Amino acid sequence: MSNQAKLREYRTFVTRALRQPSTVGAVLPTSEHVAKAVALVVPASGAPRVLELGPGTGALSNALHERLPAAADHFAVEIDPELVRYLRSAKPWLEVIEGDARHLTELLAATGRDQVDAVISSIPWTLLPAEQQRALLGEVAKILTPQGVFTTVTYLTTLWRANTIAFTRILEETFEEVLPRSAVWRNVPPARVYACRRPIN
Repeated sequence: MSNQAKLREYRTFVTRALRQPSTVGAVLPTSEHVAKAVALVVPASGAPRVLELGPGTGALSNALHERLPAAADHFAVEIDPELVRYLRSAKPWLEVIEGDARHLTELLAATGRDQVDAVISSIPWTLLPAEQQRALLGEVAKILTPQGVFTTVTYLTTLWRANTIAFTRILEETFEEVLPRSAVWRNVPPARVYACRRPIN
């Protein structure tokens, strides 16, 4: 990505973060260090179907795009109309569906898809009440293949907050395997990546 493109992405993110803090959930874009850590969980061969939830300005999208094989089906669901327009312009290789992740199964069905091999989430989980966290994760569990993986990012500075504790508990209620990967210290704020597998039906 060129410096000009990076600057445009940064400006777009900060503008939306200031105008819509409840849906963006961070004051700075996710770093390339987190993006690379997240990308490691997606298959690098075959024809995987990979969904991004709440990609924002696509801070994770580039790293995923670089790792995924040419035959991959890489698409995203974003609720913010301005971010949808930005992504479609800046990352034409990424199919972006405008919609609310609470209706994930319906959104996928409308595109002829049913299941995915990986879900990568940038949704600000800790800003959501527990009931909404549970509903969204339930939608994710419905669309994952049996061998699929759900990956998300939280911030170490929020680990002791009630909403973060609730989110971790709901992850463990939703998936058999919940693995917190190594902390990514070279991010502001420091981040933790979770990889979750085998939804509990």
